[in-house]
Amino acid sequence: MQITETLAAEFKLNVTHVKNVIELVDEGNTIPFIARYRKEMHGSMDDQLLREVTERLSYLRNLEQRKSEVTSLLETAEKLTDELKQALFAASTLTEVEDIYRPYKPKRRTRGMIAREAGLEPLAAYILSQKPEAISLEEKAAQFINGEKGIDSPSTALEKARDIIAEDISDNAKVRRHLRTFLTGMGKIKVSALTDEESVYSDYYDFSESLRKMATHRILAVNRGEKEGLLKVSLEADKPGALKLIGMDYIKSEGELAEQITLAARDSYERLLFPSLERELRAEMTQRANEAAIRTFGINLKALLMQPPVKNTVTLGFDPAYRTGCKLAVVDGTGKLLDTAVIYPTPPKNQKELSAEMMRKLISLYNVKLIAIGNGTASRESELFVAELIKGTDINYMIVSEAGASVYSASKLAKEEFPEFDVSLRSAVSIARRTQDPLAELVKIDPKSIGVGQYQHDMPPKMLDESLSGVVEDCVNSVGADLNTASASLLSRIAGVNGTVAKNIVSYRSANGVFRSREDLKKVEKLGNKTFEQCAGFLRVPESDNILDATGVHPESYLVALKLLKLCGYTEIDVREGKLGELSKKVKAMGEQKAAEICGVGVPTLTDIVRELMKPGRDPRDELASPLLRHDVLSIEDLSEGMILTGTVRNVVDFGAFVDIGVHQDGLVHISAITDKYIKHPTDVLSAGDVVQVKVKGVDIKKNRISLSMKDLN
Repeated sequence: MQITETLAAEFKLNVTHVKNVIELVDEGNTIPFIARYRKEMHGSMDDQLLREVTERLSYLRNLEQRKSEVTSLLETAEKLTDELKQALFAASTLTEVEDIYRPYKPKRRTRGMIAREAGLEPLAAYILSQKPEAISLEEKAAQFINGEKGIDSPSTALEKARDIIAEDISDNAKVRRHLRTFLTGMGKIKVSALTDEESVYSDYYDFSESLRKMATHRILAVNRGEKEGLLKVSLEADKPGALKLIGMDYIKSEGELAEQITLAARDSYERLLFPSLERELRAEMTQRANEAAIRTFGINLKALLMQPPVKNTVTLGFDPAYRTGCKLAVVDGTGKLLDTAVIYPTPPKNQKELSAEMMRKLISLYNVKLIAIGNGTASRESELFVAELIKGTDINYMIVSEAGASVYSASKLAKEEFPEFDVSLRSAVSIARRTQDPLAELVKIDPKSIGVGQYQHDMPPKMLDESLSGVVEDCVNSVGADLNTASASLLSRIAGVNGTVAKNIVSYRSANGVFRSREDLKKVEKLGNKTFEQCAGFLRVPESDNILDATGVHPESYLVALKLLKLCGYTEIDVREGKLGELSKKVKAMGEQKAAEICGVGVPTLTDIVRELMKPGRDPRDELASPLLRHDVLSIEDLSEGMILTGTVRNVVDFGAFVDIGVHQDGLVHISAITDKYIKHPTDVLSAGDVVQVKVKGVDIKKNRISLSMKDLN
C-alpha cells in the first residue's frame, strides 16, 4: 500500500485530502498556514491532526528508505532472496525490518562465529534437521574433533554447535516477533529497592505491574529512580512459556537431537533473546511514556499560553523574596514599564509599614488595579501582606506562576530589553506582563522552563523541543500578532518567520516607523514571497488604511472579501465601524454554498472570512473564561473537610490536577475525584488555567498536602 493510502486508512481520512497535505508540506508550507488558509484542500483538519499526519508521514518515509537500504545491503552481500524481498515489502515497522536484516547484519565476533570458523556448522545443521543417522550423536560429534580449533571432545563439539543454533534462534525474525508479543502481553515490570532510606520512590520499593498496563507516570517514576540508583528495575516473564513458544518453531521430534535444540533454545533465550528483548521492550515502554508525558505537557502549555489576558489594566508585578527584598514593577495597560521599587515586608527585615507606604504610593501614582504576585520563595508571606494592604479597595491580586521567569531575566533578550535593571527587577516585569498577555510574555521563555507537565527534564530533548515548539507556534498563529508592537520573540513564532527575519522586521520598524500595510512587509530584508505568503495572514496592522490588514483575512483573499461585502450590501467603512452584525445571517439566507461559488472560494474559507469581517482584530482568547482574581487569602490551617472553594488549575498530570485554592500549597484532585463519568486522562476535562469549584476532602498539615474533589459539590 502506498504511503498516501496508508495514512488515509490509519487516520480515517479522504485519500485526496491526504495527498494534498503531503504536497503542501513538500512545497514548504507551514502547518499553521495549511490549517488556516488551505482548508478546502485537506477537509478542514486542525493543526494538531495535521502535525500527527506529517509526523507519521516522516516515519513511513524513513521506513521506506530503510527498506531500500536493507534491500541494497542484502543484494550487495548476495543474500537477497524472493522470500526476503517479500518479507521486507510486508514489514510495517522499523523493528520488523531490523529483525529481517539481523541475521545478515555485520556483528562483533560472537561465540556462534567462532564455532562456524571451527567448522561446526554442518553439525549444527545435522542437529536442527532432527533426522538421526545410524550412528549415535556422540559418534557424529566426534567427527568434528579438531585440536587446532580447540575442539577436543564430542561434548565440546556439541557445545559449540549449540552456540550456532542459539544464535540462529536469536536472529530468527519469526521467533523474535512471537516472543515480543508474548512478553508484551505476559511480562511484568518488577521494581525493588537498592536502599533502606525513605525517599520519594518509597511506593516502588516492592512493586510489580503488567508491562502492558503500567501507567505512563509510573514508568517515568521508576526510570528516574533507577537512574538515581535507588531502584532496581527488571522485566519478569514466564520462562517455561517462552521456551515452549520457541520449541513450537524448532522442535519437530523427540530424542537426543531435540534435547540438544532444547538446550540451545534455553541458552538463546537466557543469554541472547531475553536481554535483547527486555532492553527493546523497556525502550518502547519508555517511548510510550515519553509520548504521553509530552502530549500532556503540550496540552498544559497550550492552555497556559492561551489564558485570557487581563487587558488595559495597570498592573504591579510583585516578585517575592526574603533577604534581598521583594521587587516591584509597575506596567501600564500595554505592558510598558512605568516604575520599579524594592521593599522588605518579609523576614529578616520585616519592614511592613515602610513597604506598605511605598506600595500605596505606587498604587496611587499610577492607578494600579491589579497586583500580580509570583508564586516562588516568600510568596506566602507576600500574599498575606498584599491581601491586608488592599483590604477594602477595588484592587485585586493574582498568584502568577514564576516558572521560567528567572530563565528569561538572565537571558540575552531580557538584557537587551532592560539593560539598566538587575535580574530580579526583570522578573517582576515579566510577572506583571504575564497577566496582561501571557502568550506574548511566555514565548520569550524556553517552553521546557514554563513548568507545566511531568518529568519534562527526563524527556528526549529533541522530541520535547519539536513538540512544544509546535504547540507555541499553533498558539501564536491562532491569536495572531500586531506587526507594529510584537517583539522579535513573538514574531519568530509566526508561520514562515525565522529568528533572522523577525529581527529584520523589528529593525525595519525602528528605522522607518510603524508599518502602514501588510504590503510593507515585502520591504523587509530576507522576507521573500514565500515567507510573505506564509506569515501575512497572521500579522495585523491596525494602522493600515485597509481594514482587511487588521483582520485574519489573508491578502490572497482580499478580492473575495470585497466581493462578499458588495454581495451583502456592505462597504469597508461598515467593517471598520463594526456594522456587520447581520452578515452571517445574510450569507446563510443566501446559502453558504451559493455565496462561496459566487465569491470563488470554498465554504470553509468563506466562513472564516465572514467571522473575521464581523469581528476585525478578534482575539480568540476573549471567548474563554476570565482568570480568577483574589482579594483575600487563606492558610492551610483555615481549611476543613467539606469546604467548597474556587480555584485555578495550575497543572494537569496523568493521575490528576493540581489546583490553586489561595492557600499557597496547591491541592490535588485525583483523577478519580474529577468527575463521575469515566475519563481516560484528566486532560479530557481539565486544562491549566481553568477556574473550577472544588471540595476539600482532606488536609494533612504535617505533610503540607491538600486533597480535593470536584464531585458531590452540592
